[in-house]
Amino acid sequence: MTKLVLGVLLWSFAHFIPAIAVDFRKNLVTKLGEKPYKGIFALLMVLSLYLVISGWRATIPESVYLPPTWGRHVTSLLVLIGFVLFAASHGKTNLKRFVRHPQLTGLACWGVGHLIANGEARSIVLFGGLAAWAIIEIFLLNRRDGAWEKPDPVPVIQDVKVAVIGFIVYAVIAASHQWLFGVSPFV
Repeated sequence: MTKLVLGVLLWSFAHFIPAIAVDFRKNLVTKLGEKPYKGIFALLMVLSLYLVISGWRATIPESVYLPPTWGRHVTSLLVLIGFVLFAASHGKTNLKRFVRHPQLTGLACWGVGHLIANGEARSIVLFGGLAAWAIIEIFLLNRRDGAWEKPDPVPVIQDVKVAVIGFIVYAVIAASHQWLFGVSPFV
């Protein structure tokens, strides 16, 4: 469990730097250069993912609470919404007129959804930790960036494309979830 906790913390703190330590980040970029800074950040992300994956696999699932029987249905909906929001973050969409940080909001939906369906300690650390990071990051970015200027409207076809892409990715992940993660999301 230690590796899993360290992986979630490393992921979170590395991402917090641009939101809360703007001057620190600028000084690092000035001293190292933009590409070396991004390289170090990428290495930290790879290390955090290694710690999360190996920590997850090494942790024996210990039940903390019993998920509700309806949890899988709500989880499916929240994860679908999460994938659509994640897709909406990459391009111009009308969703961005209603959700300031669609990628982080999507990740929070994904994490909360998984908490509803999974009651073991390692799930609380992974899904709860990443959902908490996403929510805190939203608040930190809002504080850093100030007032929100909503983007101009775009043609509705952009939103349709995003919804279709989000749904396709969701369907592929759901269909391969058993193979990828050893758990069927629909059973």
